[in-house]
Amino acid sequence: MRELSYREALNEALVQAMDANPDVILIGEDIGSYGGAFGVTRGLLDRYGPMRVIDTPISEAGIAGACVGAAMSGLRPVGDMQFSDFITLGMEQVVLQGARMRTMFAGQVSVPLVMRLPGGAGTGAGAQHSGSYENWFVHVPGLKVVMPASAYDAKGLLLAAIDDDNPVIFCEHKLLYNARGHVPEDAYREPLGVTRILRKGRDLTLVATSLMVGLALEAADQLAEEGIEVEVIDPRTLRPLDDPPIIESVIRTGRLLVVHEAVETGGFGGEVVARVVASEAFDYLDAPPLRLAGKEVPVPQSEVLEAAALPQLQDIVRDARKLVRNQV
Repeated sequence: MRELSYREALNEALVQAMDANPDVILIGEDIGSYGGAFGVTRGLLDRYGPMRVIDTPISEAGIAGACVGAAMSGLRPVGDMQFSDFITLGMEQVVLQGARMRTMFAGQVSVPLVMRLPGGAGTGAGAQHSGSYENWFVHVPGLKVVMPASAYDAKGLLLAAIDDDNPVIFCEHKLLYNARGHVPEDAYREPLGVTRILRKGRDLTLVATSLMVGLALEAADQLAEEGIEVEVIDPRTLRPLDDPPIIESVIRTGRLLVVHEAVETGGFGGEVVARVVASEAFDYLDAPPLRLAGKEVPVPQSEVLEAAALPQLQDIVRDARKLVRNQV
């Protein structure tokens, strides 16, 4: 089977989308001759020219506003925020304008934009370049929020996001760019709003997002050696959330652990737990649901402190054991 890196899969998705539709354009800082901060747009300026691969000044508000305006005008822009943290400078354009326009104009206008947010920690880039902000956008009606955890999903979900007539926040983890996996050559789509069960298990439901999905699968392998069978679930799309597979899994296992890199307060794990305890799965719980998340601090630059602030493999294994052994 053909393998590509997560970075290459995203690049191929952009090529296939731009080849198929001349209305697809790219907007962002250093996405042209430099190829993007993480190499995702490498080679696209030569292929499509500066009218479709648009290098912008250092103005995230300008990038976000240009994407919203271009989308409302009939184009399909893909914005690149370089680092997800910089979306803070474009929140008015994305949240107050892009997310609301379709409803405010009674469906007479669409806003088919994708905003790529390279996020997450683990690179020693410090507090201003290492954040996880996905749940800021989960809170906003009118936006869709996607978090691919594999090269396969990166390509398929990006192509589906570009096709969508609504603004999509596309969250990529920086530590996944070199991760390799099976990626077909065809321009396949992975539908937005479809949760995937990656591993079956009977003892514990483990819901993980983005980089944490790989760690969750590693933890499940380790726990299987102890006789603990963990069911690993990747929502892939956080809004709209396809929650029936999660609820049905908890009914089977009786236990729930949610893992994400963003801090616990206001994090996506709270939404998952709330939906489970408000559903028929509540009567099947054998232990209180647990959330494992980043520490409540700005991400440190120190390698040692940064690792201490983020969920690690041993933390997932520890909390899974506690749940299964009723030690919560």
